[in-house]
Amino acid sequence: MKTKLFFSTIILFTAILTTFTSCSYDDKNTIEEKLQIVLDEEVKRYNIRGVSATVIFPDQRIWTGVSGISHDTISMKPDMLFAIGSITKNVVATLILKLAEEGMLSLDDPLSKWLPKYPHVDSSITIRQLLNHSSGIYMFWSNQKIWDDLKQDRSKIWTPEEVLSYIEEPYFTPGQGWRYSNTNYLLLAMIIEKATGSSLSSEFNRYFWEPLDINNAYLSIEEDIPSNQAHIFGDNFNNDGSDFDLTFLPRASHESITYGSSGLFMTAEDLSRWCNALFEGEVLQQQSMDEMLKFIDINSGRHKRGYGLGVELFKKRISSGEKVIGHSGANIGTSIYMAHLPEHHVTIVVMINDFNHECSQAITKKLIANVLKELKVIGIIPYFDFFPLGLLMIAAAMTLLIKIFFKLRKLKAKNDKIR
Repeated sequence: MKTKLFFSTIILFTAILTTFTSCSYDDKNTIEEKLQIVLDEEVKRYNIRGVSATVIFPDQRIWTGVSGISHDTISMKPDMLFAIGSITKNVVATLILKLAEEGMLSLDDPLSKWLPKYPHVDSSITIRQLLNHSSGIYMFWSNQKIWDDLKQDRSKIWTPEEVLSYIEEPYFTPGQGWRYSNTNYLLLAMIIEKATGSSLSSEFNRYFWEPLDINNAYLSIEEDIPSNQAHIFGDNFNNDGSDFDLTFLPRASHESITYGSSGLFMTAEDLSRWCNALFEGEVLQQQSMDEMLKFIDINSGRHKRGYGLGVELFKKRISSGEKVIGHSGANIGTSIYMAHLPEHHVTIVVMINDFNHECSQAITKKLIANVLKELKVIGIIPYFDFFPLGLLMIAAAMTLLIKIFFKLRKLKAKNDKIR
């Protein structure tokens, strides 16, 4: 009887675990169907307009899926462009490393070698410290005055020097901390222009887009953005709760203050091709990749993540415990994830036309889980977030087993008395 009760408990626990880790679709579905279901379900769950996503598998097979709408009755389409926001930093960082490979600059060059002195900017700060956000330089858009001023003329193209006039006292001594700051990448863009005598967009095309045959990448302000954009919505920084189509309204002021730290428009497929080429070793020499992937630890425990040279080391909870690198980004009305799993040679890009980071992260997480399941990758608990659900399940199972243990002891004591 004791053995029968014990095995019944094990069967019950297994059934509960299977229920929690099962998906809402039949396992007979193809991986492509499963990925599409994720997009469809999350668009409804988060009540967003639309999503475009691409997965590159280890065999270089490419899947691209869309769900929802761009605007009105216009469905989302795979060739629609999204503003990728801070993921632009990854391309800028890669260009810096390419220039370093060619001896045009060094990661340990101080700012004083390339740029004049600016208020509140320590000229001893190195290019490396700009790349990994350890410079301590103030984030210019933390100054409310710049937002107030840019709204006065949304068509104005700001110069870097004008933007730098809004920075305040540094957060810390260079190299003595970590804090994300777009000012770092504005300065890097200025250094690139000084070193090459050319513009960011020209150098992106020369070093990256042309060699990789990437045809859907455009840098705002310097290049015309085609009209096939996923439409974006918001209050246009009026902070009045309004929500209207901003896609083709003047935005040069916003785009120009984020020069170097943002500005690229790409499709999901072309961004995934960029990510895959970079992290699979087609763009940089190995020594440069090693430099890029030297991460500064941010937070600890289950919140631990890292930042390298224009690349993020994501929390493991987003990837079923597997290592994932890349970058996240956002712009007016968009939220983007670019993720690469180096140990499994998988790239995933998710783009939504909604300023909802929780949603873009959730889609990324579920796409990763489905791909890992398809590849038969075994994690600790690979198909749902270990925290807090995993802990609750373990606690419930332990409680049940303890109750069974004491129940068996009582039965044994009772049987001993009868004998």
